[in-house]
Amino acid sequence: MTFSSLINDAVYRSSLKYPLTIFTHNANMPANMEIKDRSKLLTEQRNPHTINIDCKTTLEIIDTINAEDARVFSAVHKERERIAKAADLIVDAFTKDNGRLIYVGAGTSGRLGILDASECPPTFSTDTNMVIGIIAGGEKAVFQSVEGAEDLPENGAKDIQHKNITHRDVVVGITTGGTTPYVMGALFEAKKRNAKTIFLCCNPETTPNFDIDVIIRPVVGPEVITGSTRMKAGTATKLILNMLTTTAMIKIGKVYENLMIDLRTLNAKLADRAERIVMTVTGANRSDAKALLEAAFGSVKVAIVMQKLGIDYAEAKKRLDANGGFVRKVLNSLLN
Repeated sequence: MTFSSLINDAVYRSSLKYPLTIFTHNANMPANMEIKDRSKLLTEQRNPHTINIDCKTTLEIIDTINAEDARVFSAVHKERERIAKAADLIVDAFTKDNGRLIYVGAGTSGRLGILDASECPPTFSTDTNMVIGIIAGGEKAVFQSVEGAEDLPENGAKDIQHKNITHRDVVVGITTGGTTPYVMGALFEAKKRNAKTIFLCCNPETTPNFDIDVIIRPVVGPEVITGSTRMKAGTATKLILNMLTTTAMIKIGKVYENLMIDLRTLNAKLADRAERIVMTVTGANRSDAKALLEAAFGSVKVAIVMQKLGIDYAEAKKRLDANGGFVRKVLNSLLN
C-alpha cells in the first residue's frame, strides 16, 4: 500500500485519538489533512489566568507571563524518564549504528529543531549530518511563515525519503499540538523505514495509533495568548531538545567534567574558551595552553591528554581512539 493510499484509508484517518477529517481533491491524491474542530485541544484552550491580560499594566503583563512560564519546568520534569529513554535511543544510534538524529517540525517546532541541530557542530565538533533539523516549507520557512506547508503529510514523508532515513537513525517529530499532518507523515514514513521514532507534543489528547518508540508529553496547559504555542509549549520543547542532545553528547565522550572538550575553535570566543579549558584541567598557563592546542592541531581533548600524560600528539590520539574518545577513560586507565 502506498503512503498516499494510507492517508486516504479509514485506518489512517483515525491515526490520532481525536476527530480527524481529511479533505481530498482527488481520491488518489491526498490534500490537506485537517482537524475539523481543535477547540477541545488543551493547547487551544483559553487560560483563565490571562482572560484580562489586555487590561493590565506593562509590569503586570510581564509578571503574568513569568508566572505562566514557571509552570513549564514541572511539566518537563514529569517527563524525565521518557526523555532519558529517548536520549538513550539517540546514544545507541550514534555509537552502535553510526546513525543520525533528525528533528522534524513545522513553524516554531521546526525552527527549534533546526536551532538545536545547528548548535551541535561548534559546541561538540559533530559532523553537520549527525544532527539534522527539517522544517515544513524548507529553508524559507526558517525565516518566515510558509502558509499551508504543515498541512501536507506526504511532504513530511518525502523529506524523510530525501534524507535516506534508515534503521540506524532516530527521528523526533515535534508538534506541540500533536496534530501537524506534515510531522505525522514524516514519523509514519520513518517508522516504515524502521527508524527509531520519538513523538514530542504538549497535548494529552493526541497520540498516533501507529507505533512510536517514545512519547514525550510535557503538559504545560493553555497559553498566555490562546493557541500561541511558541510560548510555554515552545519553551518546553527547547528545554527537552537541550536535554536530548546535551545528554547524548556527554554519553559519547564530548564532555569532560562539565567542560566542552570537543568544541571547534571557529572564532575568537571559542579559541579563548579552548585555552581556558586546557588551563583549567591541566594547570598550564595561558601561553602554554595555546602552545599545547597548536601542537594538538586545535583539539582540546588531545591537548589535555598530551599534557596530563606527557606524551606527543600521535600517542595521545591513539589512546583517545582506543577509549572511544573519552578523556576520563584515558586518564583513569593511567591511574589503574
